[in-house]
Amino acid sequence: MAGSINSVIVIGNLTRDPELKATPSGTSVCSLRIAVNDQVKDQSSGEWVEKANFFTVDVFGRQAETCAQYLSRGRQVAVSGRLRWRQWETQDGQKREAVSIAADRVQFIGPRDGGGNAGGGQQARREPPPVQRVRPRARQGRFQRVRRRRHPVLNAMTSRLRAL
Repeated sequence: MAGSINSVIVIGNLTRDPELKATPSGTSVCSLRIAVNDQVKDQSSGEWVEKANFFTVDVFGRQAETCAQYLSRGRQVAVSGRLRWRQWETQDGQKREAVSIAADRVQFIGPRDGGGNAGGGQQARREPPPVQRVRPRARQGRFQRVRRRRHPVLNAMTSRLRAL
């Protein structure tokens, strides 16, 4: 029996500022609302029009705190994660359910200022994230030679791709 796959990637713009909360155990949770445009053909006119799809994204832990600090309405982001279905009962006894995206990774794409005045006015300047300098790894020629000897099929495929 094959396993299930639950994976989603969306790229869109934030429709509101992030909301940061915490679980009872102290884990940070940031809620994002993303609009993703889709091209659909209008049945009456036959022309292509844009239709917005809206998704709720939940980000957890340190990444949630970073999103709350540096994101704002109008900012473009890429989110990869998985779909999560929740069910609960309201105070007046009605059953509710929702599907959201539990983010594994959030990538900031658009400009830091939210792409103009998409936020409806002057936005407060935030400190940019600290730049982390990463040293490149030293090449380990001996390891690469051993790997080539042990994987002749992979080496043959790589050679064919390089020839293209």
